[in-house]
Amino acid sequence: MIMGTMDLDAASTGSPPTVNVWDPLVRVFHWGLVGLFAFSYLTGDEWKKAHILAGYVIIGLLVIRVIWGFIGTRHARFSNFIYSPVTTVRFLLDSIALKAKRYIGHNPAGGAMVIALLISISGIAATGYMMTTDAYWGVAWVEETHELLANLTLGLIGLHVAGVVLASIEHKENLVRAMITGRKRAE
Repeated sequence: MIMGTMDLDAASTGSPPTVNVWDPLVRVFHWGLVGLFAFSYLTGDEWKKAHILAGYVIIGLLVIRVIWGFIGTRHARFSNFIYSPVTTVRFLLDSIALKAKRYIGHNPAGGAMVIALLISISGIAATGYMMTTDAYWGVAWVEETHELLANLTLGLIGLHVAGVVLASIEHKENLVRAMITGRKRAE
């Protein structure tokens, strides 16, 4: 391990050594998006100005995360967690059988979910912005697509949470805590 990335106090506490995996930008993006999506979903028809403002902040987060996906830290880069469809399907089948390989960064299913969520939330943001323009204000298909993508994203979030729970159980590792602290078990 590179000096500074491994938890040197682990031996003294009796806990397994940990490594930095999720950098602060990834963690702020993740939890910021969680909060802003929930807020936006709940306020869509009730509090338009706040909903639109949250949408603009989400667009900013998405732009930063996409850039970070190319230039960021090792586990934040898309090249670190985009796998072939065959690898992803094999991983999912192994996960169902509770015999999937453990990954320090995103596993193949997690990587696919990151991309699916970035695409769906980008679609929500794009159609949301379109609804504020003269050209698309009141256009039914834009509003329907916006709502459809929001509901589809809610389904993806449910799958994401289920995957996190399954992987946490399978690998005896609290992945929610890892996304808060940035650290995962080293092995």
